[in-house]
Amino acid sequence: MVTVLFAILLPFVCAALIPLLYRRLRRVAHLGWFVLSVPFILFLLLARYIPQIAEGKTFIHTYEWIPSFNINFTTYLDGLSMIFGLLITGVGSLVILYSIFYLSTKESLHHFYCYLLLFMGAMLGVVFSDNLMVLYTFWELTSVSSFLLIAFWHHRKSSRAGARKAMTITVFGGLSMLAGFLMLYVASGTFSIREIVANVGVIRDHTLFIPALILILIGAFTKSAQFPFHIWLPDAMEAPTPVSAYLHSATMVKAGIYLVARFSPVFGGEAVWFWLVSVIGLVTLFWGSFNAVRQTDLKALLAFSTVSQLGLIMSLFGLGSVGHYYGYAADTVLYTQASFAALFHLINHSTFKGALFMMVGIVDHEAGTRDIRRLGGLMALMPITFTIAVIGGFSMAGLPPFNGFLSKEMFFAAVLAIRNVEAFSIADLGLLFPIVAWVASIFTFVYCMILISRTFFGKLQLNKLDKKPHEAPLGMLLSPIILCVFVVGIFFFPNALGHYILEPAMASIYPTFPSTSELTPHIYAWHGINAELLMTLGVIIIGIILFKTLKSWKPLYRIFPQRYTFNTYYNRMIEFSENSSAKLTNRYMTGNLTHYFVYIYVFFVALIAGYFIWSDAIAFNFEKDSSIETYELILVFVMMFAAVWMIFAKGRVTAMLLNGVLGYSIAFFFVIFRAPDLALTQLVVESVTTALFLLCFKYLPDLMPEASRKKTQWSKVIISIFVGATVTLVGLAVVHFDRFEPVATYFNDSYELAGGSNIVNTILGDFRAFDTMLEVVVLLIAGLGVYTLTKLKPRKEETDHEN
Repeated sequence: MVTVLFAILLPFVCAALIPLLYRRLRRVAHLGWFVLSVPFILFLLLARYIPQIAEGKTFIHTYEWIPSFNINFTTYLDGLSMIFGLLITGVGSLVILYSIFYLSTKESLHHFYCYLLLFMGAMLGVVFSDNLMVLYTFWELTSVSSFLLIAFWHHRKSSRAGARKAMTITVFGGLSMLAGFLMLYVASGTFSIREIVANVGVIRDHTLFIPALILILIGAFTKSAQFPFHIWLPDAMEAPTPVSAYLHSATMVKAGIYLVARFSPVFGGEAVWFWLVSVIGLVTLFWGSFNAVRQTDLKALLAFSTVSQLGLIMSLFGLGSVGHYYGYAADTVLYTQASFAALFHLINHSTFKGALFMMVGIVDHEAGTRDIRRLGGLMALMPITFTIAVIGGFSMAGLPPFNGFLSKEMFFAAVLAIRNVEAFSIADLGLLFPIVAWVASIFTFVYCMILISRTFFGKLQLNKLDKKPHEAPLGMLLSPIILCVFVVGIFFFPNALGHYILEPAMASIYPTFPSTSELTPHIYAWHGINAELLMTLGVIIIGIILFKTLKSWKPLYRIFPQRYTFNTYYNRMIEFSENSSAKLTNRYMTGNLTHYFVYIYVFFVALIAGYFIWSDAIAFNFEKDSSIETYELILVFVMMFAAVWMIFAKGRVTAMLLNGVLGYSIAFFFVIFRAPDLALTQLVVESVTTALFLLCFKYLPDLMPEASRKKTQWSKVIISIFVGATVTLVGLAVVHFDRFEPVATYFNDSYELAGGSNIVNTILGDFRAFDTMLEVVVLLIAGLGVYTLTKLKPRKEETDHEN
């Protein structure tokens, strides 16, 4: 499907054009307006396919990439990828619109928008890729581009540290995921996700099935900031607010959620999958909401709230995997509703959390601080921003009339229903699911009240603010207002979203179920007085009590000493690895060139000679060798004499002349072996290099004898003998190794293969063309680096701003 490929490639193309066009574009208009057109156009293009996707259609197209390894660029648009594609482009459009008014023109905007488009293209590649290797490539590109975005204000130490932590943890998870993908390939024989899903019954009994499951989940957990990998997300809040609103509410952190949803048809129904996904999700939900209450920075509070909400969505997908265990039946469809609630809350979270991040950015932009202890009383000065905070905060707390209430009620229904499941021995622990969910929801209500109350109510503390706050300009308010419209609109018209967006996504998660309409419940705001409603009322009542008595019980957080936190252990691990690597490096990086050659040669001998000795690769058969003539022996002795004399030479000129003797002797051997073209090449190269070296060395002082101990001298002799013996051993083994057909037989047919009658010229000009092309690519990259350093230097005002 050309549209999906266009959607993936367009952000990359525009990102490549920005460094070339930004100087001209800024004279016409703000660079952000040009960038805004990219996600907006893509959103409209994807939206055109919503009716067809709702009818159950999927769009697949394969572009051959490395077919010999079953790696093809296959794009796949179905209900699940459509949700994420719309979020990436839709929220991306609003974030870019917000950034136009949020970021100063003195910032390095061309870098910012280039990184943002790179990330957007990478995320679209993740959700639209059917091939595991292509998906992994885009997956790691999201880590690289997010690293650049988080470290955008690289003059800040905290920004660099946050970017490094995010990349370290997510790349570690990505490597784990890659190992899981390779195991799936071994088990299934294909890299195609669709084919793996179709043959899941065959691969479930494979010994690598469970290890692949665990490794893929590690990748998903690290990217989606699940416990205990959640520690990178709060530090990533050092990024500009548009980055936080985009990466950490709607896109990057949802990549792990997407991975779990996409692989639910493969691993769903396995006890290991159910317990890991649901329990880790619930623990993350509780731990994130519990820690959000103690935060004094608004973005840190939202960071932990994001961790909590991601845990909620993850747990729902874990609970929904029970549906794969039972299969399609009228009395078990109830258990699939957890996945429906996960998809619903996925969209809801993107709307209210995006609006809240933008709201916090507005407060920081207009008041000069995000510190709750310095804020208060902003409601009268910033009424529109206050309204955005109320809508987003109440939706996150799960209150009506906002969309978060609907999905939170479904969450309570799912954790209550799981108690009746007989599989996986849930009955014994089933009661813990609703208890943990309810307690975590209470803390969610408390931190939502802190967010709203401590920022907008109370006494205005102008003496603690850097500037007098006022309402933000309309351009900055427009994006969060649009998101708030969705927050309210979805509450009143949820079933349109359910039919056109959520139902086809459910068909992607449960592809073996014949009826998708039964998987999509009719969404009601009022179900009467039931257990879910009573749980919500309990959350509100207990939450208000805890919020009012916050000062009396908040000291309980001191029970958890700072030295025992996950961040502390991470910092200790990084410090230990840096100190250990520094000690190891200082041991071998002595600054002595002789030592470096010793390392290289010892490793060479140990690896090559060791392999030949301990394998059966050594094969000598001198019977077929031709006889050695007298003049050949004379040449060998001349080379030996020159090599030995070179060691004892006291002048550079003498050593260079002796080195030339070696080179010319090799040329004579080429003549003897009837390779005149190689002999001519050797003679030309040797003559030029010898002349150049003599010209340079003539003006250098004479060589000074090394003052080294006899032990050192003898070690050099021994190493030299072993290196020479190894090279000789390899040469003889290669000449006499006859287990495989010589490669020369392939090149004998050079005329038909490449149209050249000279086999040597054909090898150099045609068969090595790919190698030559790579060499040209290396030169191109070096040229681009030189061009970048010389032509794209930062402007003086940008340098002054950073300083």
